[in-house]
Amino acid sequence: MYKINVNNKFAFAVEIKSQSEGKVNDKTATWDIIEIKNGSFHIIKNNRSYTAEVVKADLAEKSFLISINGTKYTLSVKDKFDELLKTLGMDNLNNSKVNEIKAPMPGLVLDIRVSEGSQVKKGDAVVVLEAMKMENILKSPADGIVKKINVKKGTAVEKNQVLINFV
Repeated sequence: MYKINVNNKFAFAVEIKSQSEGKVNDKTATWDIIEIKNGSFHIIKNNRSYTAEVVKADLAEKSFLISINGTKYTLSVKDKFDELLKTLGMDNLNNSKVNEIKAPMPGLVLDIRVSEGSQVKKGDAVVVLEAMKMENILKSPADGIVKKINVKKGTAVEKNQVLINFV
């Protein structure tokens, strides 16, 4: 299930069942879609033809600028994991000044992708944490400089344990 906000005005709940079928706001929807070239698509829905192009994609922020028949739309997408973070009250941790990155769950540090003193931008991958047999890439919530790395590769960590401190 995806929650898609279009131009900060319209919200849609989208469930994709297959490449040509799904639900939009609990109503069954069907379509035919063909990728013409990388990022450009031809879509037929309700006997109408559409040309869609991904103009810009920010995968870290899950935001997209798309053009449909020449009209541009800004999309922001939330998946089931974003909704889970919202349910747990962890969706707006990025709104305040962040001086540290904590483990969101118990797990094992598989990789550390920064070093002390390195400069990071918001959205840069900093730590790979394995939890519940899944690799989770922890990203920098803001621009900053890595002050201290408190864990090493292969370290088991507990929930809320501080992994990295920022200046």
